[in-house]
Amino acid sequence: MTGRTQVAIAGAGPVGCVAAVALAREGLDVVLIEAGPNCAQDLRASTFHPPTLEMLGELGITDALIADGLIAPIFQYRDRQSDRFYNFDLGELGDQTRYPFRLQCEQYKLARKLATTLSEMPNAQVLFSHRLVHFDQDASGVTIHIETPVRIDSIRADYLIGADGANSLVRKWLGTEFDGFTYPEKFLTMSTEWPIEEQFPALEYVNYVSDPNEWLVLLRVPTVWRILVPASEDVPDSELLADDTKNAVFKRLIGVGDDVKTEHRTVYRVHQRVAQRFVHGRVIIIGDAAHLNNPLGGFGMNSGIHDAVNLSEKLILAIESPSRREELLAHFERQRSTVTREFIQQQTIRNKLDMELGSAKAEQQRRTEMGRIAADPELRRQFMLRQSMLQSVRDAAAIK
Repeated sequence: MTGRTQVAIAGAGPVGCVAAVALAREGLDVVLIEAGPNCAQDLRASTFHPPTLEMLGELGITDALIADGLIAPIFQYRDRQSDRFYNFDLGELGDQTRYPFRLQCEQYKLARKLATTLSEMPNAQVLFSHRLVHFDQDASGVTIHIETPVRIDSIRADYLIGADGANSLVRKWLGTEFDGFTYPEKFLTMSTEWPIEEQFPALEYVNYVSDPNEWLVLLRVPTVWRILVPASEDVPDSELLADDTKNAVFKRLIGVGDDVKTEHRTVYRVHQRVAQRFVHGRVIIIGDAAHLNNPLGGFGMNSGIHDAVNLSEKLILAIESPSRREELLAHFERQRSTVTREFIQQQTIRNKLDMELGSAKAEQQRRTEMGRIAADPELRRQFMLRQSMLQSVRDAAAIK
């Protein structure tokens, strides 16, 4: 046995780092375990919603993120064929939040800032190049077995949080079912410094572009545009990542292909899945380890951070009052599992359907409905409360 802590966290992505800082700031002893040599430069998530910024503000990190990102009060839905678009301005929700905008900033910047904060706290440890390989729990705690570059170590913790992503080893060892489905397509993302805004009038930093032939998402982060398009599951990844595919995508998008240089290209599968249980005694899973959804709307990382903050609040109370442990963790699971299933999953599925291929009649109905929402102040407000995730946080708080 080589260590003892109150809470061990597997995974130093944004979700694990938020949980670690939230707990350590309240004086708990925390060990953050990460298999990689640092916080990975994952470029998939880049949107922070208003309630997430409020939560991160409580950790003292929002101002630093804003300095590194782009403030995006407006998100846009655009019809690619007609070039008609509808803007939704979160500034209208200024009476609901301190941050009436989305922040466009790569997720790894948050993780790295928080990991640095943890490394400077006397009651926290960050163990990079340490991989959780197994754990055993009993009535009083969890024994965690960790592979280091040279040996196997063990840590004894009161609680273990699995924030180790979509392929979570913690979830797999727990054996909980991961219900849902995988989309019958791949997603291709690319980033480029090419001035795409010059090709589209009135483009915003966040744009969802519907098209009967090829829907796409255009997101701006400080230095590049990020483009997401669907791709056939039958096409090999090597072909999707090749220059010919890149050239074809940009030729369809802006009329230029060969001259466009990309900073990165990634292919990944997309899932809609939720673990049957988040809480297993003293082991709890959060973020992508507990639930996955498609990226349309930017809910994945944000909902994981909401898990982390909610769980941290409950664990602090559970450690202060051990007799309330089961009650508090059951409350966490009711809140986060219910909102994940009834809001996050359903809304992201709906967001994808709103952009996909449909009949001419369905396309017209969709345009009419989006125009109706944009033109009606109350409908527009309710739509933005959902898309900003403010409504989901309120729904979770209302669950007793």
